[in-house]
Order: sequence, then structure tokens, then C-alpha cells
Amino acid sequence: MIESDSESQRHRCRLVTVTANPLSAFLTQRRLESMSNKAVVSLTTGLEDAEKVTVAFLVAVGAAEQQRETLMFLTKEAVRLALDGTIQGVACEGCPPLPDLAARYKTAGGIYMVCPICFEAKHLDKDALVSNAELAGTVPMWKWIGDDGAVTFSY
Repeated sequence: MIESDSESQRHRCRLVTVTANPLSAFLTQRRLESMSNKAVVSLTTGLEDAEKVTVAFLVAVGAAEQQRETLMFLTKEAVRLALDGTIQGVACEGCPPLPDLAARYKTAGGIYMVCPICFEAKHLDKDALVSNAELAGTVPMWKWIGDDGAVTFSY
């Protein structure tokens, strides 16, 4: 409901949330108070679908730049993205360059956990991992998430 602020001559408007159910209002407030400050973006696709990779990076960069602890969990072909020099190109007209997104993600403190099973199955060189990446599976990911949970996205 929008109502006019009658004390002001400027006719400012303010948004007022009205709920008929006190329990619903309480639960909504508790959910807001308990929201995690962590984000996990799971990505299975590599540069064979650069648009999907771009979207995943946009979400991860957005979270990291808002001071959320942010983790990208890379599996399947996405494990290659954690190799130095692999992230190249622009997915589409108007899309930001992928190297720029990766640089922003790193600058904002974002990290990669790279599925070791997928990585080793492709016979990739762990010494070529970028500095903010580590080989780590689902157990370390869950430890990183901890008891507070995380907002998750999957691509």
C-alpha cells in the first residue's frame, strides 16, 4: 500500500507493508534476519556455452561485489575455467568480456572450488590453476557453507 506522508508539504510517498497475519510477519522478519551472507554459484558448462558462463559470472560478481562471501563450484567442462589463460572472449554483442568478469570476481574476493574428480578425469595440470582456485569437492564446499547456509544458483 502506498500512502502520502501528510506531514510533508512535498507529497513524498512511502511504502508501507501491511500483513493481516502476525505469524506471517514474524516468519518473514526471521527469514530476513537469518539470510546468509554467502553465495554459491554452481557451474557445469565451459566455453562451449559462453553465454551461460557469462550469466553465472554476472551473478557471482554481483554477489562478491556486494561483499557476500562468494564461491563458484566448477564441475564437468567448467573446471577448465579455473586454468590460467582459459577464460577468453565475449559471449554476445553487449556482453562484458569474460576476462573482465573473472578479474572483477577475483578482485572482489571470489573463490573457485574445482571438482577434483572432473579435473583429474580431464588430465589437467593442477599447477595451472588460477590463484583463487583450489581442487575441492562437495565435502569442502559444505564445510565452507557451514551452518548458516548460502544463497545458491546453478548453471
